[in-house]
Amino acid sequence: MNPGLYAIIDVDSLLRAPRPPLGFTRRVLDAGPIAALQLRAKSLGARDLLALAAALRPLCAAAGVPFFLNDRPDVAWLAAADGVHLGQDDLPIAAARRVAPGLQVGVSSHTPAEFAAALETDADYVAVGPVFATATKSDAAPVVGLRTLRSLCAAAGGSRAVVAIGGITLANAPEIRAAGARAGAVIGALLVDDADVTATARALHRALS
Repeated sequence: MNPGLYAIIDVDSLLRAPRPPLGFTRRVLDAGPIAALQLRAKSLGARDLLALAAALRPLCAAAGVPFFLNDRPDVAWLAAADGVHLGQDDLPIAAARRVAPGLQVGVSSHTPAEFAAALETDADYVAVGPVFATATKSDAAPVVGLRTLRSLCAAAGGSRAVVAIGGITLANAPEIRAAGARAGAVIGALLVDDADVTATARALHRALS
């Protein structure tokens, strides 16, 4: 994974606005070749999720941005995504690779123990968070903080890409990069006025790079 912004398109947050996910994604991708883009749509059924993923996939391909799907390796494979991101309660990585051969697989971690366990797998990257307090997830795990992020990045030793997540803004993005994270995953800081989305994504990508 290249350094920079790992943009998460959180459909539930967008639909509360309401803001069409497709148009919002186009504005994010107009920022240039960011590190990655993930579709996160907890409330969509499989049929609607596949339709949206299939619509976003060519946009990401045209922009040269790796496209990940949250939670669902089966839908990610059907949509020809580049990868899938798994939480602690999702399928094990080995099972996800059987369901979706050839896809990259990332995994979430919220504690040093979970991070260490993830390093024992063949996950392509490990996400760590929340680094800062976040309002995007109502069930967010306790904040891990920059000190722990720095320690975990050092423990990975470059063997695996580390993606920081949780409460990342333009103001604190340089601290994420300085801590050693390869990329920073962002939801809330991208939810600005439509006219400002592209410039905000571009600024975040630069700060995280």
